[in-house]
Amino acid sequence: MGDGPSRARLARLHVGVALAVSICASAFAIEVVRAVDGNALSWAYVFEWPLLCGYAIYMWRRLVRDERGHRAAPAPPHGAGDDDAALALWNAYLADLHAFDAAAKRSRPSA
Repeated sequence: MGDGPSRARLARLHVGVALAVSICASAFAIEVVRAVDGNALSWAYVFEWPLLCGYAIYMWRRLVRDERGHRAAPAPPHGAGDDDAALALWNAYLADLHAFDAAAKRSRPSA
């Protein structure tokens, strides 16, 4: 096996998000019917289930990206006192960015 993403893990992530979305959609539909029938508490759930579904999709995207080896690039430096300090921060940022890019190229599977 290589350093690439595990097919089994990716499959489990996809099945998990499909299950989560279907549960959230079903619960949303049930709560809408209950809310329209007069259950005031169900209105809170009408808004809660789509938020929970959105969170599940957000986490699924992050986990899939992590499994495939994509990581966020380092953030640029914020704030600086004088020009020398700003230049030192900028050079450190460029060094981090270069190291990130080199690591990403090494971890890519060859075609």
